[in-house]
Amino acid sequence: MEQLLHYVWKHKIFPLRELRTTDGRRVEVLNPGIHNTDAGPDFTGAKVKLDGTEWVGNVELHVKTSDWFRHHHDTDAAYENIILHVASEVDQRLFYPNGQEIPQLQLEVPSFVRENYAELNRSDCRPRCRNVVSALPTFLVHNWMTSLTLERFEERARQIMQRRESLDKDWEYTLFVTLARNFGFGINGDAFEQWARAIPMSAVGKHRDDLFQIEAIFFGQAGLLNDDCPDDHYLKLQKEYRYLRQKFTLTPIDPTVWKFLRLRPQNFPHIRIAQLAMLYYEQRLNLSRLLNAESLAEVTALLLTHVSDYWRTHYTFGGKATKPIEKQLSEASLHLIVINTVAPMLFAYGKYKSEQTLCDRAFSLWEQLKAEDNAIIRDWAAAGVPCENAADSQALIQLHRQYCQRRDCLRCQFGYEYIRRTPDFLREEDKAEE
Repeated sequence: MEQLLHYVWKHKIFPLRELRTTDGRRVEVLNPGIHNTDAGPDFTGAKVKLDGTEWVGNVELHVKTSDWFRHHHDTDAAYENIILHVASEVDQRLFYPNGQEIPQLQLEVPSFVRENYAELNRSDCRPRCRNVVSALPTFLVHNWMTSLTLERFEERARQIMQRRESLDKDWEYTLFVTLARNFGFGINGDAFEQWARAIPMSAVGKHRDDLFQIEAIFFGQAGLLNDDCPDDHYLKLQKEYRYLRQKFTLTPIDPTVWKFLRLRPQNFPHIRIAQLAMLYYEQRLNLSRLLNAESLAEVTALLLTHVSDYWRTHYTFGGKATKPIEKQLSEASLHLIVINTVAPMLFAYGKYKSEQTLCDRAFSLWEQLKAEDNAIIRDWAAAGVPCENAADSQALIQLHRQYCQRRDCLRCQFGYEYIRRTPDFLREEDKAEE
């Protein structure tokens, strides 16, 4: 219930009658303040007039005034200077440390807000708010989608910066690990990140002009050269890896992390590792080249990798040789790499360097790519929310994961529009359906 009270205060869903404190002072809320999700008062920087006198400061909200003591605010210095206490039920008086009484406003959550929120939580629609979303103005949907796209970029940038911190603040290594993770295309994402972190870049860099040695380190560190296999190429790589392992004191990862179930052969870890080995050998993709690529065509050209001769006729070690196939990334895979690796890296680096042009280029890449096609996007399309490009699809993925799955409708613009429906609005909606 306290969440709903926060919602009512934040959006100023107040009764039509005049607001007054419990001691009779007229209350005018000029600005409810900024919702504080960390420790301390619930809203900071609020502006409130009490009998015509303007106060600026913090506001605390509770279901009952007595919760003030239950939460130990009476002994916390952070609450000594609040300008107003708001509660659905004022069951006792509060005082500042100097003995002066703290102003209190009794504010109830309107019944229609409670009912709409309960209805939203009961709904088994996908998405739950679809009955309202389809009727929202286009500009409102567009504004919320734009905010979600930025939020998605910010989240990706935080993940990349956290990864960079764990990789000795090395941007090139961060790019390699991020790229490798996304070469797992979801199913093997964690395994590929674990593998990439096990690649000693200083060691493999000394053999960068030898594709065979690069493959030996890459496949060896993946734990894919541990078995007995009657295959000449495998045995040569295994022998080379044993030498390099001793030379650089290498430790391979557990090969059981790799998943093959329901994967098409083109997506087997062996093929993806072979593609990454070639990409590394040809030095196609590094941070400098990425930063200098100004168009989508230039970016995709950097990712046009292929495989060595052995992998043109094999999908795993020792398997039956097939007709030679040039195993390149498909257009769809290329676009996913741009969406999940290139654009977020540009945005993160742009934020780090305070270079807005890089952030703008990241946005542009998403806007130039087709929207992803998955169950999330299809559900929102059925609800009447258009998805024209990858920026839109990433926004909807962000909406689904950070709001819908968490049932955090109170922070969502679509949820806000659903919950704020008044009885008059509902009656008009019913008439429209008739």
